[in-house]
Amino acid sequence: MARFARKRHSRNYTYMRLAAAVVVILAFGIGIHLIAVGDESRQEKSLRQALENDITACYSMEGRYPESLAYLKENYGLIYNEKLFYVDYQVTGSNIRPVVTVIRREKGSGEES
Repeated sequence: MARFARKRHSRNYTYMRLAAAVVVILAFGIGIHLIAVGDESRQEKSLRQALENDITACYSMEGRYPESLAYLKENYGLIYNEKLFYVDYQVTGSNIRPVVTVIRREKGSGEES
């Protein structure tokens, strides 16, 4: 029956197991954070490219640049996460390419009007 008896481990062994578990949990959390940050960067790059493509397509098909961001959304199917990005769309004339700025919003910030 001695073969089924539990062996007593030292406290150092228990602390080492606990420390290893904490390290694994921290590494997992850091990995998830890095993936999320990379995903947001890819979304921002994709949004910038979509804006450029839609503005160019509008000019080539209609002979003028779009008058607003809403026009791109309605007529060219532009969609993006408005809670994550703010798009500043400045038009100076129908024959001058608009200035577009994409700004990533801070987490927890409210919608701007």
